[in-house]
Amino acid sequence: MISDTKIIEIFCNLDDFMKEFETVLIKNSISESSKVKKRKRKSKMSKSEVMTIMVIFHLKSYRNLKHFYLYYVCKYMDDFFPDLVSYNRFVELQKKVIPPLAVYLKLHGLG
Repeated sequence: MISDTKIIEIFCNLDDFMKEFETVLIKNSISESSKVKKRKRKSKMSKSEVMTIMVIFHLKSYRNLKHFYLYYVCKYMDDFFPDLVSYNRFVELQKKVIPPLAVYLKLHGLG
């Protein structure tokens, strides 16, 4: 079992990394000159929360992400993640955090 302090530690590390990562990304990105409308509404779950759940999934003995999310995260970790989304939405959010998570793991010698 992963302790509460370990979950908080993982989240804090990932959250600090994401703040720095997004700052560097904005600073080094090319500004868009096109007038493509983008959605400005923020997701209920932060990228750090999604990344934390993904890391915890790999630390636990679950083999199936859907089972882990529905029967472990939604039942036992709702105190840590009060704004949980549906499983389908979580899978959509996962796609957005793969690149920063890969960078985080590479920088910390874990990937």
